[in-house]
Amino acid sequence: MPDLLLELFSEEIPARMQAKAAEDLRRMVTDKLVAEGLVYEGAKAFVTPRRLALTVHGIPARQPDLKEERKGPKVGAPDAAVQGFLKAAGLKSLDEATLQKDPKKGDFYVALIEKPGRDAITVIAEMLPVIVRTFPWPKSMRWGERSKKPGALSWVRPLHSIIATFGPETEEPEIVKFDVDGLVPGNVTRGHRFLSPADFSVRRFDDYVLKLEDAKVVLDPQRRKDIILADAKQAAFAQGFELVEDQALLDEVAGLVEWPVVLMGSFDEAFLKIPGEVIRATIRNNQKCFVVRDPKTGKLANRFILISNIEATDGGKAIVAGNERVIRARLSDAKFFYETDLKTKLEDRLPKFEQIVFHEKLGTQAARIARIEKLAAELAPLVGADVAKVKRAAKLAKADLQTEVVGEFPEVQGLMGRYYAEAQGEDKSVATAIEDHYKPLGPGDRVPTDPVAVTVALADKLDILTGFWAIDEKPTGSKDPFALRRAALGVIRLVADNKIRMPLLASFAKARTFDGGSDLLSFFADRLKVQLRDQGARHDLVDAVFALGGQDDLLMVVRRVEALGKFLDTDDGKNLLAGTKRASNILSIEEKKDKRTFDGAPDPALYKLDEEKTLAAAIAQVKTNAGAAVATEDFAGAMSAMAKLRPAVDAFFDKVKVNDDDKAVRENRLKLLNEIRAATRAVADFSKIQD
Repeated sequence: MPDLLLELFSEEIPARMQAKAAEDLRRMVTDKLVAEGLVYEGAKAFVTPRRLALTVHGIPARQPDLKEERKGPKVGAPDAAVQGFLKAAGLKSLDEATLQKDPKKGDFYVALIEKPGRDAITVIAEMLPVIVRTFPWPKSMRWGERSKKPGALSWVRPLHSIIATFGPETEEPEIVKFDVDGLVPGNVTRGHRFLSPADFSVRRFDDYVLKLEDAKVVLDPQRRKDIILADAKQAAFAQGFELVEDQALLDEVAGLVEWPVVLMGSFDEAFLKIPGEVIRATIRNNQKCFVVRDPKTGKLANRFILISNIEATDGGKAIVAGNERVIRARLSDAKFFYETDLKTKLEDRLPKFEQIVFHEKLGTQAARIARIEKLAAELAPLVGADVAKVKRAAKLAKADLQTEVVGEFPEVQGLMGRYYAEAQGEDKSVATAIEDHYKPLGPGDRVPTDPVAVTVALADKLDILTGFWAIDEKPTGSKDPFALRRAALGVIRLVADNKIRMPLLASFAKARTFDGGSDLLSFFADRLKVQLRDQGARHDLVDAVFALGGQDDLLMVVRRVEALGKFLDTDDGKNLLAGTKRASNILSIEEKKDKRTFDGAPDPALYKLDEEKTLAAAIAQVKTNAGAAVATEDFAGAMSAMAKLRPAVDAFFDKVKVNDDDKAVRENRLKLLNEIRAATRAVADFSKIQD
């Protein structure tokens, strides 16, 4: 089967747009092929700073022929309806239609339409110009004389040439013929801008990749990353160092070069007095370079690794020297900022927050700091933290936002606060809390364990959640501008990982007085479902526990869910769930029929069968044992107690007819079913659990 090779060659494509652009190209082309009946075998897209490329193999040479029956009007329908049918079906007269008999609705006309498939290359020639013109770049531009004309092509950067070839491996591929704003496809591209700028022709994908490699272009972004990482590690190792890996930076630099060349530079050892994170941020942000460390001490070394896009004739000496000059200047600035920051104590920076608005409806940053300090002091006993240390940490937690270093490198906020706190002699727990109160920032981030840090982190997140709930600024759909979902997940992880007993509704009330605590609790339930699902647990079990009402102790909810999940993995659990659901379903039907509930204790005098008596005794025992276990928070024990209910439930449904002819017996048996439901609610609402 034929293959398609497509290349869109342009000026520099911004690194941040490359991965999505490659995926968009693959998706747009393959979706259109499938829509046209051209089901392919495989497709892969590639991107470099100057080209988007796509190979699709195993495309049929032609579309399949289509046969379609189109139903028309009834026999004897008005002429207008008949003429409309003939026109739509492409028929000259009703003689070309067939009759289809329908004894109930009457006879009607049917047109059999046959549509022969077209050559795939013709279809591709029609679809590619549309894809190029409608390509979803976040930002695009027009250029040259053509830009003045209506409908001029927009592209991320000036588009210079297009390769579009189609054909089987055994034959010379054809060039797909179309025109996009004066650009006509061919089979010619060019290599590296400096190392091999000459044009060359290609035939198909394998040939294209090899010739690009000869022209100093590595087409596959992943291969460029692999080359950079391996060579950078080797360069560091050769000097006795170890590379500080940085996946985000690796992704970025791989999008800046077509022919990666790893070089190493150095800077003055005096700069190592600056915190390592500041050195790394300076070198990373300004020069897109990696740092290295001493494997023995774990501290940064006065070296950096840069990725060049050329093989220089001098071995890269001039490139390294140029980067060293820039890095020296940047590190000098960072050193000045750091030393200047050390001259002012953190608490002396706080008055500036009076002039900074956190949110127009929530007041200043100073007011927010005061709220966090107050809330943290109230939460401290729940966490087991020293109140005085918690108040001090909460007061200073945001102070480093006013420092020069954080102003230059926002990503080191909190961390720099810890450095400055240590420098001014603050307690170790206070300093740690200043750094860690933002954590955890995501599912892969570590959770603080120091009680002071945990307390301030909880206060910070609960303040922002209750605040935005109070002003009705909640996340909607995919929009969450204030990262409230992340804040709620942070609270959940802080509580669960540190095994903290902290009822949420009471904690919300400590944070502020507002309507909507129940709604915020539901938001936490949804976040907890996400968290547990990511850990492999069932989200419906969270619903089953929260449905009991009053379940706002996250640690207890998690423990109940864990115990319930283990119980339902057993045969006893599965069968009891089935029996409980059967009881609930019968009750729902009968309650709807009688327009009443069947609450209240059953009358033992109305038990006619041994299975009723056995079930009643089992329920009484389970209520006692499971209730006692729940009271001591032994949820596994509660599940074990409930398991003993299963044989009695099975026997009851096997031998007892619930809807007895005697109305009193029927009502008594329905009350007994209600007792099953009530007994299992000691741990969860089983009706919320999916089969």
